[in-house]
Amino acid sequence: MDELFFFLPLTAALALAALCALLLYRRRTQRRQLAEITRQIEQILTTGSDEKVLLLTDDPSLTALLIQIDRLLKDRQKVRVDYRRSEQSARRMLSNISHDLKTPLTVILGYLEIARLRGVCDGETLQKIEEKSRQLMELIEKFFTLSKLEAGDTELPLQRADLCELCREVAVDFFAILTEQSFQVSMDIPEEPLYVYGNESAIRRILGNLISNAIRYGGEGKYLRVAVRATAQTVCAIVTDRGRGIEKSQLPNVFDRLYTLDDSRSHALGGSGLGLAIARQLAGQMNGTLTAESAGGETTFTLTLPRLRPAENERNS
Repeated sequence: MDELFFFLPLTAALALAALCALLLYRRRTQRRQLAEITRQIEQILTTGSDEKVLLLTDDPSLTALLIQIDRLLKDRQKVRVDYRRSEQSARRMLSNISHDLKTPLTVILGYLEIARLRGVCDGETLQKIEEKSRQLMELIEKFFTLSKLEAGDTELPLQRADLCELCREVAVDFFAILTEQSFQVSMDIPEEPLYVYGNESAIRRILGNLISNAIRYGGEGKYLRVAVRATAQTVCAIVTDRGRGIEKSQLPNVFDRLYTLDDSRSHALGGSGLGLAIARQLAGQMNGTLTAESAGGETTFTLTLPRLRPAENERNS
């Protein structure tokens, strides 16, 4: 009888120990599974993928949690798809509007030219009308270009391009203006070619925009520097002016559409707020970047493009 009473407490103790071990195992398993869920969610949010959280578990509470997480991810995916569609629709609408406005403006400019040649009204008035019409035409053309770039309707054929030579050629195009306005010009460009993988027309447009901005907005400093620097992977074109500079708080916005600064970089100086937005889009389409820095009244824009190695130069020549 005594042995029976001893056996019963021992059995209970073993059962309790087994239960505790089971609970501890399940707790550790649940912690590992929660960590795996956290990892997958973090990866999905970081990469922006449309994947789902996948986990094999027999825990009812974790199964319910996974169901709700997947519902949230599905809603997130739908919101992203709807946003892309609405954004693309807005860009295409802007592209269509720009195109529709270009046609009547072209006609207006044509009639103005006829009126001026026939002497219908005085030349000064016609000249002002033509000037404003052309400004509007240029603005619409920029809208049209930017909307096509953002909508993905413009393809840039990429090939080998010598960034050093392009910088020299574009700078020469502005030589007369720079001389007339008494700019001190510093050209820090290597003699040997530095090849990038890009589009010559797009690079010229970016460099032209950066130099014209330096002339327009950095006129007080009367200084322009064009430099080219290279690393093993990239080649950079650097344009610097010494005007009033850009406030640190405004730097992140200089590439936004229609954004102009309140003071030195304003509409009064002829800026539309579209040139830098177009330039950054073009840089992105060439797998490059366009960045801005400003300190102590010195403003620097840097165009960075992928560098072609010698073997790649031969293949793309």
